[in-house]
Amino acid sequence: MTDTSEFSIHFVTLGMFIIDQIHFPASGRVVDNIIGGAGTFGIIGARLFSPPPELSRTLGWIVDVGNDFPDDIKHELQRWGTSLILRETPERKTTRGWNSYGPADFRSFEYLTPKLRLTPNDFANTPLINSLSFHLICSSDRCRDIINTLSSLRSSPKEPVLIWEPVPNLCTPEELPSCLEVLKLVSVVSPNAAELGGFYGLSESEAEKRLSIETNAEKWYVSGIGLGRNGPIIVRAGKDGCYIRHSEGGKWLPAYFDEEHNSRVVDPTGGGNCFIGGLAIGLVRTRDIILAAAYATVAASFAIEQIGMPVLSQIGKTELWNGVEAKERLKAYLQRIEVEEGTP
Repeated sequence: MTDTSEFSIHFVTLGMFIIDQIHFPASGRVVDNIIGGAGTFGIIGARLFSPPPELSRTLGWIVDVGNDFPDDIKHELQRWGTSLILRETPERKTTRGWNSYGPADFRSFEYLTPKLRLTPNDFANTPLINSLSFHLICSSDRCRDIINTLSSLRSSPKEPVLIWEPVPNLCTPEELPSCLEVLKLVSVVSPNAAELGGFYGLSESEAEKRLSIETNAEKWYVSGIGLGRNGPIIVRAGKDGCYIRHSEGGKWLPAYFDEEHNSRVVDPTGGGNCFIGGLAIGLVRTRDIILAAAYATVAASFAIEQIGMPVLSQIGKTELWNGVEAKERLKAYLQRIEVEEGTP
């Protein structure tokens, strides 16, 4: 394990907090005031393995609180015990999203209120700016700007782990040249299969084939990731798990829920963002990319068992998420992949 005792913050997300309204056209059901947003799921992915009081405080994020922010949601966010900055913005409404769900994991989304993006300047003059890792979910151009600004604001001499999650609507062949240049600035890149294939003009069905994933991941790896040009790419492949191309070769890890337990998957929304949070905290605390990907895979499993966030509860001093201790689920998964995939 890497000694991180001298640092107060291990993970920060630049993803947004969003309050979701979810529509189910088939039944006519509407669910409102659901905690969501890429940043929120990223924090949860890291929080699963960061129990209070010490480790939970190593996770930092900003939530912009509009004039319509529900008190019960504020209470729930505070209950997680993270280094949360609730920034009052009474002149605006909270960022809200409209979601519609259909068959075969279909989801459409649009903003109901204007979004307020986070920038590195929002974290300036706080301990969060010197975090050991950052979650960036943005275009390649914005990724470059964020990294340059972070570098100018940080006082820590240590380089942070920068994990980039490309935004889906800009995963196009036209964006590929810019993407490949930005890869040299990040530590790890983690698109999902459709996003990676989108840069090469592939349909979703073609992009999700294992051969396509391995072939395109190889292109990105060979082009050079990170300052040393040998950083990893981890492709999130849903029910097929994830594919890791790193300095020691390529490796598949299975999804936590196999075909026998696939009925446990209620809503895949947020699974990828939760994956990133688990990946970041795994990397910071173990420096082992395969082990970190296992953390990430287990984190994603908690995100997709329900609509919205996994439910936090406690029995005695034991913290449970969806009624399960996260470290026990991780332990079971590590035992499983040791048999199927070899020792991480």
